[in-house]
Amino acid sequence: MANIKPFRAVRPANEYVKMVAELPYDVMNREEAKKIAKDNKYSYLHIDRAEIDLDDNINEHDEQVYLKAKENLDKFIQNNVFVKDQQDAIYIYREIVNDRSQTGIVACVAVDDNINGVVKKHEYTKPDKELDRTNHIKYCNANTGTVLLTYKNQEEIEKIIDYYVYFMTPIYDFKTEDDVIHTIWKVEKERDITDLINEFAKIDNLYIADGHHRCAAAENIALEERRKNPNYTGEEEFNYYTAMIAPDNNLKVMDYNRVVKDLNGFTEEEFLNKVKEKFIVREVKKNYKPAQKGKVGMYLNNKWYEIEFGKEYLEGEYVVETLDISILQNHILDEILGIKNPRVDKRIDFIGGIRGAEEIERRVDDDMQVGFLMHPTHIEELISVADDNKIMPAKSTWFEPKVRCGLFLHELN
Repeated sequence: MANIKPFRAVRPANEYVKMVAELPYDVMNREEAKKIAKDNKYSYLHIDRAEIDLDDNINEHDEQVYLKAKENLDKFIQNNVFVKDQQDAIYIYREIVNDRSQTGIVACVAVDDNINGVVKKHEYTKPDKELDRTNHIKYCNANTGTVLLTYKNQEEIEKIIDYYVYFMTPIYDFKTEDDVIHTIWKVEKERDITDLINEFAKIDNLYIADGHHRCAAAENIALEERRKNPNYTGEEEFNYYTAMIAPDNNLKVMDYNRVVKDLNGFTEEEFLNKVKEKFIVREVKKNYKPAQKGKVGMYLNNKWYEIEFGKEYLEGEYVVETLDISILQNHILDEILGIKNPRVDKRIDFIGGIRGAEEIERRVDDDMQVGFLMHPTHIEELISVADDNKIMPAKSTWFEPKVRCGLFLHELN
């Protein structure tokens, strides 16, 4: 059973919400974050990426960054940019982009559900990123980011959400610069909160869609606080973290693409021949996009190629073995290019599908040598992999729209 609870959110005052809300910290680099927040003193990036307010020579994981994040958070609260709700609530959050909506609840989820396997993961975390978010939570004394979880759609939960969406007045309704419309309703009625808690208690598993590092950081904080407080009850706020929980039929997974710095000592011709030994390779026109599972685009020396995996690769005992991203990792990135662990290998970088094939071309033409354009992993594949207790290769899924950060903070005490 999934254990959720309402919380007293620290959130933007209505007049500031559009200026505060930002994309997650990890979808941009330092320079991009600095540019976005340059003329906006209310941007949540001043908290989520506080290094933008420090000298460029200071490492983004230096303690000064977390101290600055805390300082900026305190200023937001003191200046009433952020306000704290006076009673516990659950929130309903809807994002609309290109006439497609993604709607779920925002609530606190028990860290014990992660520890006990109720919340299932599909990726490993990178130690440096996990430590970064752990420090961010610790210094700010709050869950500063919102994890995206999913579940197999339940009709009764959908009915409660639909009631608020169609009949209740939202607390926020605004459009961001990327043309995503964000609408949020507050669920305060005790009966409705109880109904949501009870309906989620009937769900066997939640699945991490986006936010493995934020989840891991919340676990780290909870375990540390428990060591300090051996008589903890489990009800303390540090035992919970904030998540948007949306049904699987609401989520859209985009491709998550790869670029590699070199060909592992091979010439272009040698590399192509190595790939052709395993798969069918065809040269294709510019703007290629794989139309189905089992096909991958490859950009090399100003040319696009289609790589087609054979039937023998698309069948396996476990779903994870048949994922395009797994086949690419095992048989090209690892066996040919020598990238054993993409989580830590500096020769590989990842590009979210929202940036398109053009970004692959730009990177390969600039500082990389080969790029791979994926067909998106399906949400059902993600759930199947998690149910099998298997792990996908790093950066297998990119979800759109992204849950905006800065809308819901959860204080730990």
